[in-house]
Amino acid sequence: MLRTEELLLNVGPQHPSTHGVFRIVVKLDGEIIKEADPVMGYLHRGTEKLAENLSFTQIIPYTDRMDYVSAMTNNYVLVHTVEKLLQLEIPERAEFLRLIVMELQRVASHLVWWGTYLLDIGAMSPFLFAFRDREMIINLFNELCGARLTYSYMRVGGVKWDAPEGWIDKVREFVPYMKNKVEEYDQLVSGNEIFLSRIKGIGQYDAETAINYGLSGANLRCTGVKWDLRKDQPYCIYDRFEFDVPVGKNGDCYDRYFVRLEEVRQSLRILEQALEQFPEGGQIMGKAPRVIRAPEGEVYAGIESPRGEIGCYIVSRGRDKPYRLKFRRPSFVNLQILRKLLIGETMTNLITILGGIDIVVGEVDS
Repeated sequence: MLRTEELLLNVGPQHPSTHGVFRIVVKLDGEIIKEADPVMGYLHRGTEKLAENLSFTQIIPYTDRMDYVSAMTNNYVLVHTVEKLLQLEIPERAEFLRLIVMELQRVASHLVWWGTYLLDIGAMSPFLFAFRDREMIINLFNELCGARLTYSYMRVGGVKWDAPEGWIDKVREFVPYMKNKVEEYDQLVSGNEIFLSRIKGIGQYDAETAINYGLSGANLRCTGVKWDLRKDQPYCIYDRFEFDVPVGKNGDCYDRYFVRLEEVRQSLRILEQALEQFPEGGQIMGKAPRVIRAPEGEVYAGIESPRGEIGCYIVSRGRDKPYRLKFRRPSFVNLQILRKLLIGETMTNLITILGGIDIVVGEVDS
């Protein structure tokens, strides 16, 4: 019998895989993980505390930085929560613009995940293809709001800028292009024997476990639970469009891969319908006061971000600043199952499992 000594190993913190703000301490017996301790807390932006001294509009740029590959959805959850408290009506053109940028952002976010996940597993070309196509979305956002990563595009009552001339036509051209590229991605990767051997049956859990851990997004739907806030608790104008909620069966890394790839297709399907119905004219800002004073009370709103349910809880005392503010960050919640998944796995599978959960650590501990 081969005798081995237990070894404590720090995975991270390092920039390429975990952005320097998150590490995992693993106890190894040979190649087998006996214990795994996720360690968070290297960032501490203090967003929620800072918000108590900021006006509601001033908080918006802070939401960009919580999830730097999904800033549009983070913008939206804050302004949507304030609007819910104010019972504010949003102009139709603004609602369409919001929905279009959020679905483009979902596609861009999933492209980052797809490319970097395959790069972690050992495939170089998909990473280059994904970032090539994501760049087209980034260019569209740059034309719309003058930024490539942190947009601050949403406003309480609508959006800051209207679409420039010809912008909607460019989005119309992008959608069929991206539909073809998704099929290419699928053919290139999804049936590859090496890829399948790396992810099938790895990091598996059932629906009950997912619900008990509070998982959301693809990490929940991979177990067969058909839950998507765009369908089940509609916000914005999602109830006007037809789209499916993709689900898996086995709750493993392959099903999480499959669900996200299918979500890109469904986002493009929503975009097709939204572009077809896009209003010719109209206002982009509702009747929001110049200085927003939310009425006294409390409110929670949750939306479907690319990583799952992101929520915002606000307590107001009738001032121009929130008395308390709390974000439900999907990555922070989804991360909790990591310890359970890693025990008994090999170090090779650690990277596969971590990438499959799709954690953006900017929203884990900020």
